[in-house]
Amino acid sequence: MLIRGLIALAFGTLGLGIAEYVAMGLLPYWADDFNVTIAQSGHAISSYALGVAIGAFFIILLRTLKLKTILLILIVVHIVGNVLTAFAPTFETMLASRFIAGLPHGAYFGVGSIIAQRLAAKGKGTSAVSIMIAGMTVSNIFGVPLGTALAHSMSWRTIFYIVICWGVLVLLSAIFWIRDVGKIKDTGFKGQFAFLRNPAPWWVLAATMFGNAGIFCMHSYISPILTDFAGIPLAAVSAVMAAMGVCMVIANLVSGRLCDRYTPGKVAFYCQLTAIIVLLGISALGNNPYICVVLACIAAGLLFAISSPEQVSILRVAPGGLLLGASMVQAAFNLGNAIGAYVGGIPFDLSLNIRWVTGFGAMLAVLGTISLYIYYKRHEHLFKDPTEADEEVNQDAMAQSASFAQPSPAYGMTDELMYEYHMKKAAEYAAKIAAAKAQHIAAQAEAQALEAQHEAAEATNVAQSAAQEAEVLAQKATAAGVPPEDEAQAIAEVTAQQAEKALAEAAPADETQSAAVKADEAKA
Repeated sequence: MLIRGLIALAFGTLGLGIAEYVAMGLLPYWADDFNVTIAQSGHAISSYALGVAIGAFFIILLRTLKLKTILLILIVVHIVGNVLTAFAPTFETMLASRFIAGLPHGAYFGVGSIIAQRLAAKGKGTSAVSIMIAGMTVSNIFGVPLGTALAHSMSWRTIFYIVICWGVLVLLSAIFWIRDVGKIKDTGFKGQFAFLRNPAPWWVLAATMFGNAGIFCMHSYISPILTDFAGIPLAAVSAVMAAMGVCMVIANLVSGRLCDRYTPGKVAFYCQLTAIIVLLGISALGNNPYICVVLACIAAGLLFAISSPEQVSILRVAPGGLLLGASMVQAAFNLGNAIGAYVGGIPFDLSLNIRWVTGFGAMLAVLGTISLYIYYKRHEHLFKDPTEADEEVNQDAMAQSASFAQPSPAYGMTDELMYEYHMKKAAEYAAKIAAAKAQHIAAQAEAQALEAQHEAAEATNVAQSAAQEAEVLAQKATAAGVPPEDEAQAIAEVTAQQAEKALAEAAPADETQSAAVKADEAKA
């Protein structure tokens, strides 16, 4: 595994993470600078998210280029978007700049995931992707605090100057550290969408959207949860959020290692299941500050522990449309963020207890867990790790997934039930083979019976012809004068021998009948 290439990819996700998350701390400064309300300044976050979603689909226009070339183009677009943001003279210009900066976000993760898989050693694809995503987790530790601090002491534009310089460093590291990994197979414009006809990628996307929405219910309102619910001082919130960022980094890397040993779907499912328990724990016990901090850190870690397996899973189930699939999972991630922020705000609108924020989050996480369970149990076993199999192998598996109406043998079964299931299937296959053989034997027996009847009829005709010939000879002999008895007898004996020989060559009537009986038995 070429670690320098993966580090270059991680540098890129670090810059993307800062550019995305820093906006959360800059809303008041944008409102003051552009003379708009806090709510209006929040449109800058929505504008970036819209760019992420649209960019995920426009990436397929670059599908014929080499993957490294596509990556460099995305880095340049991100730099341009941040330059325009840093020097935006009006609020409207800033919104457009944020939209441009968001365009390469999801596409970068998509292309980067494919490159990371190709740089990885056999069976280490998820670890490689987790290293790439580590940059995003690191940005959560210091990205928002750094941007807020610079905006307070200097200007909100300062953090974007830093992001621009970092983007140039990312561009240079990508040029010199990432080797050429070639192109992806071009299946045409329509072929990029072909994998969406199958259920497997939709389950992965649904799991990504609802799973992240559930955790983002907590993440979006972590400050009031910590202060108003758990009673933690406001000054300590930054330290808790930094600890949550550290947990994101650790959980992301641990998850990648686990996926090298187990399947990504299995790891993601159990992490998502744990997230439900943690969110319910915050809802029930979060008024204790120590429990709330611990569970919040675990939940934050699970957010990225699930992310890497889902990113790898979409690469498995999107043969022929890798760029689109890998970008769509990022769009689903951002859509989940938006849903989580909206649903998490419902308890405030309805004047409910704040504990319902994570309660609603747990409900969304349940939907994500169900989606992961269906994918993990019914579809994942049909697809191979991209580092261990060609894309064509998973294209064949996609056909099986599309017609997969029954659960896999392991779907909710114990070992004893699995043994009975396989024995039953083996008996069914054996019965089908035996029936086919019986039909073949019956057909052969019928053919033999017809042939025997034909030969018997032919022999009868020969015998009749011989008898007629003997009678004609006898009549001629009588007309010419009575021959000696011994000569007439000789002619009769020769004629009889010919008739007997013809009959002997044909199958006896009882044998013909026996063949017909065997044919009927074979049919039965």
